[in-house]
This record gives sequence, C-alpha cells and structure tokens, in this order.
Amino acid sequence: MTFIPFNILYQDADFVAIHKPSGILVHRTRISEDTVFVLQLLRDQLGYHIYPVHRLDRMTSGVLIFGKNKAAASSLSELFREQQITKTYIAVVRGYLPTSGTIDYPLARSPKHQKQVAISEYRSLDQTEIPHAISRYPTSRYSLVEIKPQTGRFHQIRKHFAHLRHPIIGDRPHGDCKHNKYLREKLGISTMLLHARSFSFVHPYTLNKVIITTEPDISFLKALDILEFRPLNK
Repeated sequence: MTFIPFNILYQDADFVAIHKPSGILVHRTRISEDTVFVLQLLRDQLGYHIYPVHRLDRMTSGVLIFGKNKAAASSLSELFREQQITKTYIAVVRGYLPTSGTIDYPLARSPKHQKQVAISEYRSLDQTEIPHAISRYPTSRYSLVEIKPQTGRFHQIRKHFAHLRHPIIGDRPHGDCKHNKYLREKLGISTMLLHARSFSFVHPYTLNKVIITTEPDISFLKALDILEFRPLNK
C-alpha cells in the first residue's frame, strides 16, 4: 500500500509538527490490530527517530507534534504538565449550545482509575437546523464549536460534550448512535467531526512563541457543507 507523505506544518532543530489525517492511530496499542501508525510512517518519511509528546485519537485530525530527540520531547511534555500549551479544537455536536461555556467535570481514564480535574472551555461558532427527522423531532439541530481544553484527560473533549448531552457527531462510544447512523447512511458523513486546529507554546529553548495551525480534512469540510454550516473563517 502506498501512503501519501504527511503534511509538515512546522519544523525546527527540536520539534516537528504534522497534519494528522483522520483514521490512523498515532502509535501501537494493545487493544488494536492496526499495523500502520503515524509514528513509524513519519519516522520513515523523515529518516530519523522521533519521540511522541501527545496523541490524537484515531478519528481526530489536526496538529500533532513530536520531539526530534528525547530531551526536546521531555521539555514539551513538561509544558503539557504545567498547562503551558494552548490547544484549540473545532467540532460539530448534536443540538444547540449556549454562546460559550466552561465544562468543569472530573474524568477517569477507566472505572478502575480515580477521577481527575478536567476542564474544557468552548464557544459556539455557528448553528444549523436540517429538515431531517432523526429522533422524535421533525428537524435536527447541530452546533459548530471551538474548544480549548485546559487539561488533557483521556477522551476529554468527547466525554465532556457527551456529559452535556451534546455529543460529537461521529463519536462511537460517547456519541448518539441514531444520529451517527442516519448521517452516515443517508448523508454520507462517516468521520468523527473533531479536529485539532491549532497548537501554541513558548519554545523551551528559543523562548519564541510558536503557533501551529491546520484546517480540517476534506471529509470534515464536506460534512460542514452538507449540514449547511457557514464556511470556516467567514
């Protein structure tokens, strides 16, 4: 199988950032039978080892950054722990959300783990209503939201919006199966509509502000058009 090289969004002596497409895991996990991962493909593309700093879920697209050496990866991981990284996501959720809000709801990685503080801030970018009766209502409503997680818990954004009863479209374990099935089978929207749009931090060595951005995959943009949202950046 031939793989299209990743789009390099940013690169310096210490870090490299790419646009991660939806549908591929960042690295090997014990619960997946996948044999291809971002980590190995990018290593082969660049010709040297890279070191993961954070992760994106398989179906989440967007900015993904790696250290070029262990020290660099460790320094950026420390910024994550100190909450010195600003990450901005966009997502489509079921229903109409308020103009803005903060979700302060502790989360645990699994029932075996203790809950930890988890905070996500959001603001509504647009709302739409389509003439399709998916549940008990004659139409279906959706919101396009910008999200800034203040912490980095496992599946935090997905769990937080499920907690609000405004699940992310295309999210399987935390989403609305009726809406997901209808949108997939009737409107051709099969991807999870969650995208890591920007990533910014103060470089730990140069002390320069680094801002990395990338727009969603074509499948995400097509879904926005199908659902009749205004184009992004308008």
